Amino acid sequence: MRAIWSGVIQFGMVALPVRLYGATEEHAVRLHEIHASDGSRVEHRRFCRAEGREIPYEEVGRGFAMPDGSVVPLTEEDLARLPLPTKHTCEVLGFVPGADIDPISFARPYYAGPDGPGAERPYALLVEALARTGMVGVAKLAIRSRERLALLRPRRGVLVVQTLLWEDELREPGDLAPSAPVTDRELALAEVLIRELTGVEKRELHDEYGHALEQLIAAKASGGELAESSAQAVPAVDLMAALEASVRAARAERGD
Repeated sequence: MRAIWSGVIQFGMVALPVRLYGATEEHAVRLHEIHASDGSRVEHRRFCRAEGREIPYEEVGRGFAMPDGSVVPLTEEDLARLPLPTKHTCEVLGFVPGADIDPISFARPYYAGPDGPGAERPYALLVEALARTGMVGVAKLAIRSRERLALLRPRRGVLVVQTLLWEDELREPGDLAPSAPVTDRELALAEVLIRELTGVEKRELHDEYGHALEQLIAAKASGGELAESSAQAVPAVDLMAALEASVRAARAERGD
């Protein structure tokens, strides 16, 4: 794996040199934009309005648009000179119970690996201490041109740096919560159903949408047609009957 960030995790007086690596990769069938009438590929060109011509990637820079419409150019050298201590230091602000962090704020996970032999002991110490206490470190670091909050947590003996969204990036749900009341009997049956359905074998799960899309592409390429999927499930009219039937089905599935 190629490191995408290198720096120091600072907790207390301990400095831990690390490198960060992407912890996930998404697999998806890539669809291209085409001209619907003839199927030809659509190209996106870099076009300079002032000069009225297409320009190569090497001439493309970045800038910030001001309220009056003017643009302030920013070079890579400008960005490198930002007075930001978190560019190369992941400062741990404190430790909190992992259960206190709402997963809605999770952004992207990275694996942190020790950078050099001298980092191995403090790295192993931090991973083991977090695993024993159930705590996670809350830190700040700048990565991919943005400063982020992050969690430091152990996973299978490796330190994970999980970036977080800022509080003002989280939306409030508004009035999405329903106001309909539920009965004690319905709630009790729902709790029974949850206990009966406890446990998921994630290794047996796969991307059904991606598989269906591949089947559709193969059918279209060969001039055939793809069979339509079954009808979508509709909400139950009798909630109690649906709960009782679900519990019976779950128990039958488990052989109880």
